[in-house]
Amino acid sequence: MYKRRARVDDFGHPISIHPGNAKVNPGALATVEDAREREALPEYQDVPAAAQSELTPALPVNEKNIEWTRSQGDAASSRYSALNQITKENVRNLQVAWTYHSGDGAANIQCTPVIVNGVLYAPTAGNYVVALNAENGNELWRYKPGGHPAQRGLIYWPGNKDLSARLFFTSGASLVALDAKTGQPAAGFGINGRVPSGGMVSPVIYQDVLVAANFNVVGGYDIASGRQLWKYDVLPSLEAKTDDNVDRGANVWGGMAMDTTRGIVYVTTGSPHPNFIGVDHLGQNKGANSVIALEAQTGLQLWSFQEIRHDIWDLDTPAPPNLVTIIHAGKKVDAVAEVTKLGNTLLLDRVTGKPLFGYHLRRAPISKLPGERTWPYQPVFELPQPFARQEFKKSDITDISPQAHAFVEEQVKKANYGWFQPFEPGKPTVYYNVHGGAQWTGAAFDPVKGWLYLNVNEIPWMMTVLRTRVGAEGNKSHTPAPGELAYRQNCAGCHGDNRKGKGMAPSLLGLANRMIDDEAVAIINHGLIAMPPIPVPVDQRQKLIDFLFDRDVPVDNTPATPQTQYTYFPNGYPKLLDDQGYPGSKPPWGTLNAIDLNTGKMVWKVPLGEYEELTRQGVPKTGTENFGGATVTAGGVIFCAGTRDLKIRAFDKDTGGELWSSKLPFGGFAPPATYQVGGRQFVVIAATGGGKLGGHLGDAYVAFALPRP
Repeated sequence: MYKRRARVDDFGHPISIHPGNAKVNPGALATVEDAREREALPEYQDVPAAAQSELTPALPVNEKNIEWTRSQGDAASSRYSALNQITKENVRNLQVAWTYHSGDGAANIQCTPVIVNGVLYAPTAGNYVVALNAENGNELWRYKPGGHPAQRGLIYWPGNKDLSARLFFTSGASLVALDAKTGQPAAGFGINGRVPSGGMVSPVIYQDVLVAANFNVVGGYDIASGRQLWKYDVLPSLEAKTDDNVDRGANVWGGMAMDTTRGIVYVTTGSPHPNFIGVDHLGQNKGANSVIALEAQTGLQLWSFQEIRHDIWDLDTPAPPNLVTIIHAGKKVDAVAEVTKLGNTLLLDRVTGKPLFGYHLRRAPISKLPGERTWPYQPVFELPQPFARQEFKKSDITDISPQAHAFVEEQVKKANYGWFQPFEPGKPTVYYNVHGGAQWTGAAFDPVKGWLYLNVNEIPWMMTVLRTRVGAEGNKSHTPAPGELAYRQNCAGCHGDNRKGKGMAPSLLGLANRMIDDEAVAIINHGLIAMPPIPVPVDQRQKLIDFLFDRDVPVDNTPATPQTQYTYFPNGYPKLLDDQGYPGSKPPWGTLNAIDLNTGKMVWKVPLGEYEELTRQGVPKTGTENFGGATVTAGGVIFCAGTRDLKIRAFDKDTGGELWSSKLPFGGFAPPATYQVGGRQFVVIAATGGGKLGGHLGDAYVAFALPRP
């Protein structure tokens, strides 16, 4: 259903795919890149903006933004409501209207409910889907589809003259349709209301075509029968599959949006896999880190726009695109805006995919990893202005206390950092935005002002790629050495039997590259951040250190040759933290932002969230790492949660001033929705905790409203 295209570089020149896999093969590929070849390239290349004659004139839209029919608010992923009962003046009077506990478990929910005709539809912690009376939170029905339903969204379809209203969402390996009134599988849709198509994002609808994403594959389905009409495979449509280049990421996990007037669906893709190690997916990796436009009726690719080339840093395009109408070059034009982990807003013409603002391609550093080949150029966007720091610098080291500064400075001395700095074997690389910049929740768009609102993280990370010569890692099938026994007894419960880390516990692989014996002993004796002191007997302590530093493993000291093979692995996802466990960069660490898409300029940036103990010490509000999402209303109010302090907040959409806050029973790690029923406007949010910020888990949805007159 789509046309395969020859792979070309940024300037239209054909390129080939270099072979390679997780084990770097003998010969030239086991060498480091030639710096002289890279330096011979021009430092910058310019990519022009779309000409005024190429801009797509705005068309009228049918959305009224009163009902909340999709987890992202509407087909355009606006998260905007035209309701205005709650205003900047009265929002301080909001109070809890009802709280619903599903009572079927405790788990992190990342889904915003759908609310239509006074009924709220949502997944539960126990993997049911429920319908609630949206006025009082009373349960109307529940259904368990199997799998993890509506992981990051669902959509309501009002039905037609032949079919009743339906809910659509993915769950496990299925695309599921439920009768919205009864909660039972929709008659006639697939087999028992389901067809094969997993994934995690909310579907979109154009006329009688339902579009869903199953990671690598986007599919179009008949909305009545579930029959597949077309499929678009992200990977083979953009680069040929070979034996060493199969299923290497570019998953559609960020989300989608639908232009319901033109019949165009927009999807975003993640980074190629594996993260941090690119030797088995060399080349530009077109299709990854991209916004792709498809014809909704046929699946034909109309255009594709890529941000980062050959991404080895896990800097996806993580969010649903926002379909926006703005004033540009004196014209009212239709565009698509995509916020990225790196901190950019890709503002593209909706029909052609051309950028509304020109940008540069800057010559990028070469890799120091044998076998790796970084892409020669990476993008630099000036407009829209970046909303997050994109390059860690020594001047960024935290200043909340002299002790914190000194602690982080000592770590940074051992690390590489800089603009698109690639990885060096065994040496940490410090950079921002592994968790954003923007996250999977993306942005909200006010169509009246033409402003985009989004919550942002600015947290530094300290990633390391470790290299091991194949065969030199020793034989660990023998009887464990005393140090390994000590590890199993004291450490494996948190860090895993293989030392790769689990949950919040970091990987301990390659520890000798990151610290010395005395530092490791101090952590064992005194603990660090969430890790308590470990009572290792004195006679076992040095043996444990020898095991952690790989000194009890037989080492092959044979010199490397062109035939030597290496294998690479990352050290997990450690953050750069100070001595008290706070982020190692200067605040703010979490912000709420407003961008005027008409001009491309940042309007305001304010801290989002608070460490109350730091505030009491006189530290200005820092913001916290956050995983929520903004929702904006015609009443002039933005609602956003997702912070470590477990609060939902209201902000003035014109100034960013904080107007109201309320503590949630558990963290609210999904965007809120707003709706009206019984003459009252409500704001509702999933409050279940957990996820990337950890903390206690729950099973709640909480709704707020103004007091009854």
